[in-house]
Amino acid sequence: MGRLGDVEPIVLPANLPETFYRGSGRLAAFRGTELPPRPEDWVGSATARFGQFPTGLSSLPDGRRLADALAADPVAWLGPEHAERFGADPGVLVKLLDAGQRLPVHVHPDRAFARSHLASPYGKSEAWIVLDAAPEASVRLGFTRDVPREELARWVTDQDVAALLGATNELPVAAGDVLFCPAGAPHAIGPEILLVELQEPTDFSVLLEQEGFPVAAEDALLRLPMEVALECVDRRGYSPARLAQLRGSSSGSLLPAEADEFFRAELLTAGDVRGFAVLVVIDGDGSLAGDWGRTPIVRGGTLVLPHAAGPARVEGAVRLVRCGPGSVG
Repeated sequence: MGRLGDVEPIVLPANLPETFYRGSGRLAAFRGTELPPRPEDWVGSATARFGQFPTGLSSLPDGRRLADALAADPVAWLGPEHAERFGADPGVLVKLLDAGQRLPVHVHPDRAFARSHLASPYGKSEAWIVLDAAPEASVRLGFTRDVPREELARWVTDQDVAALLGATNELPVAAGDVLFCPAGAPHAIGPEILLVELQEPTDFSVLLEQEGFPVAAEDALLRLPMEVALECVDRRGYSPARLAQLRGSSSGSLLPAEADEFFRAELLTAGDVRGFAVLVVIDGDGSLAGDWGRTPIVRGGTLVLPHAAGPARVEGAVRLVRCGPGSVG
């Protein structure tokens, strides 16, 4: 891989691109350090902000961009099977997201829309693993009923936020809850929530709600005509049964099977970690042990594990989330 440090887990510094909403302070508390007051930490990111390259790209401790290291030796970083199919593309983006205010109601396009309109093989399905939440915290996910195209267009044109919110399912959340948010689903993360977010490696969002958020009008619609941008919205109602399908587990493999094609996450307390992974230490302290020796890990730490490091053994009273690409890229 060109540098000895690349064959062991690499502890990542915080990567805090500016964004348009406020944080709650939970991110700095989780990280256990003083941080700029920004609400997102892009962990092990080879993805740039929409229209703002290179903002969002992670740097390694030696100053290189992770994306450049992946491009220089994708086999060693990602493994031969992954590199043969996808080159230097890790196929996943992981974030720590700290919502200090309710995010706007928005939608992410699916892969078919992204291929047709955004020159990307990836849409932006995502999943939320809640680490901390205030009492009575909630998220919005999916419409409560089928919404006609004309009605949705009117809400967006008039910025009828009450109608948008009134037509979305409100779901209470607490620490340990896991939800999959498929591309196309209108959604909004409520205030006072800290979560690990896995997503496809893009920054594509269509803001149905724009009023009160400092986002340029053209960027809010991905620089597409409104009638085109709104075609990415899943206007079907999400029944209680459908919402139940989107809930994950609090242990082991965390995400519902529907997410497997996009990304995977598992909660680890012991055993081996194999293959390329982005790791978020959510509780305790311990170490990762392997042929290189031992790497201390502690709550709030984030790491990237190259494939070439071989198996890493989790030791100590520690819990971590292993994040990786899905079965299909």
